[in-house]
Amino acid sequence: ARCCGSETPAPIALASVIEFIHTATLLHDDVVDMSSLRRGRPTVNAEWNNPSSVLVGDFIYSRAFQLLVSIGDMRIMEIMADTTNKIAEGEVLQLINKHNPASTEQSYMQVIHNKTAILFEAAAHCGAILANADAATQDALRLFGLHIGTAFQLIDDALDYDGDAVSLGKNVGDDLAEGKPTLPLIHAMTQCSESETKVIRECLSNKTPLLPDTLAQVISIIRESGSLEYTRAKAQEQATLALSKLSLLPPSVYRDALYTLAEFSVARNV
Repeated sequence: ARCCGSETPAPIALASVIEFIHTATLLHDDVVDMSSLRRGRPTVNAEWNNPSSVLVGDFIYSRAFQLLVSIGDMRIMEIMADTTNKIAEGEVLQLINKHNPASTEQSYMQVIHNKTAILFEAAAHCGAILANADAATQDALRLFGLHIGTAFQLIDDALDYDGDAVSLGKNVGDDLAEGKPTLPLIHAMTQCSESETKVIRECLSNKTPLLPDTLAQVISIIRESGSLEYTRAKAQEQATLALSKLSLLPPSVYRDALYTLAEFSVARNV
């Protein structure tokens, strides 16, 4: 919004709405995934219980929409309503794909668009709307958000196999342990030997807790298959597309901040 000349406090309220929705989805996700650690600390469901996590998530969702009403823009209301619907749809798609070794890169990209990228897309789009930007600028910022959100999730999924547990604030290999076929895993099955592919497929299909040695074996296969490099290259493609959308904006510290954000989305290690 500030990139497009807005000087009102409304973008701050909108940013709060986005953060509320994001936090609510995390509270619900941790219950669905039975996660015990997030950002290096116990999850709400681990510290207290599932009902507490679900109900607090519901409360934060409702507060987000109360705050959204105070902004008073029906177009933004429409976008955010559609966005939260798509996020839920993405989570359902991810649940359907769990423990499915036949998952494709196309189905994976659909999941990350709906569950992650679409919130970035909505944030950037609505910011432009609040600033009364022209249609071309609105669309450019919408696409900026879409591409940066996709890049962010691709890197997140690469870090799950290539990161450090202390830095990540969660266990390395959590996606595999939860049966999630993310891009590093999907790509690895197209690159490694038949015996290695069999190991991955069996681990992904397994609905019981994986033994530490088995988990370590699959992580090693993925790291040696070139799939992390492939995933990072895909993320860089998305970040480059995001940066290309900023040329319509006039030079400013706010535009510079968006450039930095796009670069951080692929350079981060946490």
